[in-house]
Amino acid sequence: MNKQQSKSYALPIAMMFALFFMISFVTGLPSPMGVIVAKQFGASNFESQLGFLANFIAYAFMGIPAGIMLKKIGYKKTALAAVAVGFVGVGVQYFSGVVGNFSVYLMGAFISGFSMCMLNTVVNPMLNTLGGGGNKGNQLIQFGGSINSIGATITPMLVGYLMGAAAGRTIEKANPALFLALGIFAVAFFVLFFVEIPEPHMESATERKVKHPHSPLSFRHFILGAIAIFIYVGIEIGIPSTANLYMTASSTVGTHLGLGIDATTAGGIVGVYWLLMLVGRLFGASIGSKVSSKAMLITVSSLGLVFILLAIFMPVTNTVTLPYFETQVPISVAFLVLCGLCTSIMWGGIFNLAVEGLGKYTAAAAGIFMVMVCGGGIVPLIQGFVSDHFGYMNSYWVMFACLVYMLYYGLVGSKNVNKDIPVE
Repeated sequence: MNKQQSKSYALPIAMMFALFFMISFVTGLPSPMGVIVAKQFGASNFESQLGFLANFIAYAFMGIPAGIMLKKIGYKKTALAAVAVGFVGVGVQYFSGVVGNFSVYLMGAFISGFSMCMLNTVVNPMLNTLGGGGNKGNQLIQFGGSINSIGATITPMLVGYLMGAAAGRTIEKANPALFLALGIFAVAFFVLFFVEIPEPHMESATERKVKHPHSPLSFRHFILGAIAIFIYVGIEIGIPSTANLYMTASSTVGTHLGLGIDATTAGGIVGVYWLLMLVGRLFGASIGSKVSSKAMLITVSSLGLVFILLAIFMPVTNTVTLPYFETQVPISVAFLVLCGLCTSIMWGGIFNLAVEGLGKYTAAAAGIFMVMVCGGGIVPLIQGFVSDHFGYMNSYWVMFACLVYMLYYGLVGSKNVNKDIPVE
């Protein structure tokens, strides 16, 4: 019976992995597209990053509605709606190049953010459910995260290749990547339409009339986990983005000096961070069925704290040449890059710990999680404010404080102290 059930779940699991890829592919588009719009529309550096902000802010608007959709129409219909919205979002970004309008591009990024929020709301609890929760559920989420990293790595490389020379940086140059995204969305919609997906958390008509006395917010470990997700996404984005700014900032002008490294080399070094996230997620997935989420989160949070402290206190005169790069960089940059190994498995670990024991409240919990993803647009802004006033490396005290909270959640905050609440 278990073998048949496992076999019947193979295709749904494969589809969740495919959607993980699309989440990272489309979410990663604002990074290279920011370079394009800065050239095509004459946008400032701040304006060129508004695509990321539009993408992440959409989570704050759509997170709760997406969780409600899961309960009312189920995983499959929610995923189909998300794919359709994603198709429209990418289509609008393509159209912005046709009409040559920056505002249209931002609208496309915002619509795409709605889609990514809905997809994230589906894939994480779905993989956890298909894996039966616990270590196996964590393992599937880690595998999904690995595929997510592949998409995150491919997007800037593909669009960067298509951009070519600086003079040719227009959205039309990125059309092949946009067409690829549109094609994958179309195929995903067609396959999902015919795939049978279990619906363990969809409410029946009778259940919808029942007013539950509790919610995910009735569980302390979930509330603390939601905060951890907010902080985690900020850590994941803040570490490499500030490192990129530090490396490319002028070494001769300004109060807080940068390293003056060319953008291509700096981008490649930051790319190693994302590559290490892929390595970490593959390793986490391989041991996920044997090592608990709690142990994994405690380990990587502790290691991350060590790397950040070393990066802050190492003298800038201590340099190292990273593999495949001829440029010497302060060893502190190498420690920041190594943080990719630590951030790699945090999402799956936090999600697994936070929804453990939630039962019928899992779908609503996933929606709240998606709201908290907006931390990816807020925490880096805080770090940026600190870097403006106290210097690039001192801004990593913000990341240190965030990692302290991650360690606290792994050690103490993840314990379910509300087991008396009925969840069936």
